[in-house]
Amino acid sequence: MESVLALIGDDLKNVEKQFKKDLESNVPLIRKVGEYVLASGGKRIRPALLLLASKLLEYKGERHVPIASVVEFIHTATLLHDDVVDSANLRRGLASANSLWGNEASVLVGDFLFSKSFSLMVADGDLNVLRVLADATTRIAEGEVLQLICTSDVEITEERYVEVVVCKTAELLAAACQAGGIIGSATPEQERALAAFGMDLGIAFQLMDDTLDYVADEKEFGKSIGHDLEEGKITLPLIETLRSCSDEEREIVAEIIEKEELDPEDFEQVLELVNRFGGIEYTVN
Repeated sequence: MESVLALIGDDLKNVEKQFKKDLESNVPLIRKVGEYVLASGGKRIRPALLLLASKLLEYKGERHVPIASVVEFIHTATLLHDDVVDSANLRRGLASANSLWGNEASVLVGDFLFSKSFSLMVADGDLNVLRVLADATTRIAEGEVLQLICTSDVEITEERYVEVVVCKTAELLAAACQAGGIIGSATPEQERALAAFGMDLGIAFQLMDDTLDYVADEKEFGKSIGHDLEEGKITLPLIETLRSCSDEEREIVAEIIEKEELDPEDFEQVLELVNRFGGIEYTVN
């Protein structure tokens, strides 16, 4: 990963500078919350993909940096909203913005980042880039609602789960790759190939993230173990388990998911089933 990012090291530094410029506001709290979240250890995967896609096509201009900043703004806005919806206290191993400044501030700063993103895209003037990123943003919102509908539903299918993953995670990675291609004057075939790569990468990324909810070391990954289960999010490791376990075991899982608070014994019981029925291996493979 480091060797790949080294190819765009200067551009990534310029993207970081662009963040600070784009966060300018007459409201101090917007900058304070925005800078906190943007500085909280994100890997910058989405802007990096856009920069790499444009570099692949030998783009020599300057538009790729502000549009890469836009992609990360969109992603950061979704994180702010996600943490409110999920009542999350941690984000990348640090206190989440909503735990520090409250839900209202997190939602409103997320709204600012969304609106600022579209303002910056309009200023760029490329309708194709605007279309791709606007469509991705719409799909992210659809994914959030779809995930809400599926909360605590032990009947959720793998197909529906993948649909949520595509909307919530993969669409923006695909859009970042495609936007980089558009900036670099890609052919339609090249655009489709870049988008397909980003889509597959996004799905794989989310599968691993959902696996970590069962096996992660919180200090190492900055992700509280069992949080998805506590929020009623039934992800692929558990979907595979529910397909294989007995009706009695399925009922036990359903009762645990419906609890308002998950205690360690509940999680260990579900984890034992997931391990016994190969939910982790199925997801990883």
